[in-house]
Amino acid sequence: MRVVYLHGFASSPQSSKARFFGGKFAEADVAFEAPQLDQGKFASLTISGQMRVVGKAVSAHREKLAKGEALVLMGSSLGGYLAALYAERHPKAVDHLVLLAPAFEFLQRWRTRLSAEEIEKWKREGSIPIYHYGTKTEQCLGYEFLEDAARYEAAPDFHQRALILHGSEDPVVPSQVSRDFALEHAHVRLVLFKSGHELTDVLEDLWREVRGFLEIA
Repeated sequence: MRVVYLHGFASSPQSSKARFFGGKFAEADVAFEAPQLDQGKFASLTISGQMRVVGKAVSAHREKLAKGEALVLMGSSLGGYLAALYAERHPKAVDHLVLLAPAFEFLQRWRTRLSAEEIEKWKREGSIPIYHYGTKTEQCLGYEFLEDAARYEAAPDFHQRALILHGSEDPVVPSQVSRDFALEHAHVRLVLFKSGHELTDVLEDLWREVRGFLEIA
């Protein structure tokens, strides 16, 4: 088994969840990789660009996959949305998914969190400042991010077995989004925790669910 972990928006492979799960999978002797989705170029970040990074991470292990090694895409928030998008488009390359508070309906939320005036200003000026949790600095994000996101569906219709872990008190991506998705997809198991969006206060509980789902001894 090999796990490719996709971090969230304005985050990095050094996020607390990425490091936590990387350590747990290492202890279980499971290969783990967490690519940097913005490739150090946050200003030009797009969904399409991140999908190419995911594709490269998967392609790098294609030979091993052909020999029967299972690939698991695991993603947090925007990373969960990317994992679902990729799995839908490459059903033979991805065996299972583990999604942490996946940011389904991603574009709709961006359009509601910003006023029409703010979006117009973003378009006019070409970028807006965003706090980047990976670098702990404010960075500019280009308007192409919003334009490119419109190319993708709100909720990818993948068919691989999946585990969704979501906080019932999530203020960023309401847990109802995952509830509705799981109700429409029989191959998806949803587990809710009394937690928020980050889920960092229930990491051990998350690991127990992940370990059971992937049948890791």
